[in-house]
Amino acid sequence: MKQLFFLLFAVSAFAADKKKPEYPTDVRVEVDVAYLADDRKEKADLYFPKEMPANVKLPAVIWIHGGGFNDGDKAKGRETNFCHEMVLHGYVSMSINYKLRRMKDQITWPQCVYDAKSAVRWLRANADKLGIDPERIAVAGGSAGGNLAAMLAVTGPADGLEPAGEGSTKVSCAIDFYGAVDLLNYHDMKMFAKTRAEAPELYVKGSPITHVDAQDAPLLLIHGTKDETVALSQSETLASKYKAAGLEHELIVVPDAPHTFKLVEDGIDLRPQVFAFLDKHLKQ
Repeated sequence: MKQLFFLLFAVSAFAADKKKPEYPTDVRVEVDVAYLADDRKEKADLYFPKEMPANVKLPAVIWIHGGGFNDGDKAKGRETNFCHEMVLHGYVSMSINYKLRRMKDQITWPQCVYDAKSAVRWLRANADKLGIDPERIAVAGGSAGGNLAAMLAVTGPADGLEPAGEGSTKVSCAIDFYGAVDLLNYHDMKMFAKTRAEAPELYVKGSPITHVDAQDAPLLLIHGTKDETVALSQSETLASKYKAAGLEHELIVVPDAPHTFKLVEDGIDLRPQVFAFLDKHLKQ
């Protein structure tokens, strides 16, 4: 009986948590928009100004949540914080859910990469209806989402990681908040369902540092000095790869910041640096 009680309590708590997203009220939010195939449960939230400007196509920024590729959601606090700020600064924003590992031995990579690229493709295909410029799309993400954002910056058709279908997945620039980008020197990842010893080639292919070449999109890296989940050296390694390739990039090191932090929160306000980067590549 006690076990049943705790099971019911856990289910009830989970259901309550799923109802808790707090969306900003001073912008327009379209919730649970289908951007993948009809049989996929993962959806996206779209953020717009209350009134779209007439005869102007806005740039767009896709946000990819974190959670170790196993957890997370498009409508958590960090996600709504980022997307809200994007709209206040003149962007349309899209926060996506993507394929996560929910069961033992379930392989979710590279489907998570395909999903992120499909979001770019979906925005392009619907640009006129959404009022955005299809040639001014950026991507950003935190932690696991930072890895995916960087993957979109550094991979193209030649890398063999494009989702099925037609349309470009190229982005104008990308922002990686404290993502693991050198997986072979990180730890074993459940999304591969294999260890580094068993399949090092998967860890290499899933690492943005592997794919850097002269055609890659500009990249902004943001990382805290007290990150105990993803070492600062991960971002430093990717920055060094970008430097060696002569690519535009910037690494912002946030003193005393832990692994997870928002764009704006107590003691941290990254809006000046983030919007200077985005405005340069999406508004000029």
